[in-house]
Formats: sequence, C-alpha cells, structure tokens
Amino acid sequence: MKYNAQVKISLKKGMLNPEAATIERALALLKYQVENTQTIQIIKFSMDGDDEDQIRQEVDEMCQRLLCNPVIHNFEIEVTTSGE
Repeated sequence: MKYNAQVKISLKKGMLNPEAATIERALALLKYQVENTQTIQIIKFSMDGDDEDQIRQEVDEMCQRLLCNPVIHNFEIEVTTSGE
C-alpha cells in the first residue's frame, strides 16, 4: 500500500533562528510589527509499506539519522494513506 508522509521540522525552544530574525527585521522595515516569529521546514514524500505503523517507524528513523538534528530540532510526523 502507498502512504504519504509529511515531516515538520522546527528548532527547539531557545535555539537561535536567524531566518526568523531576518523576517522580523524585514517586516519591521515595511512597518509591520510582529513578534515571536518561527520558521519550520516541511518535507513530504510517498512510500510503499505494509501498514501505517511500519511507515511511521521508518520515517522516524529517517528523521533521527538524516532529516533533522535531534539535538536542536523537534519534528512531527504525519502519515496518511495515498489516494492512488
């Protein structure tokens, strides 16, 4: 069966986020006052597998080994069945 996986990767609380700081400064120059800006990265892909738990376990392993740095990142995994 084919599954769609989505991984949302964000910085852990307290980690410096230069991208978010740049966005806040640029918006301030445009006269928009915003605070607590955060950025996330979303990675989407499809996989074949026997069941959702197996896919979720494999995606978790991918995150731990390659997609993010568990020391500085949090990640959320969403797995859904593909309509194909």
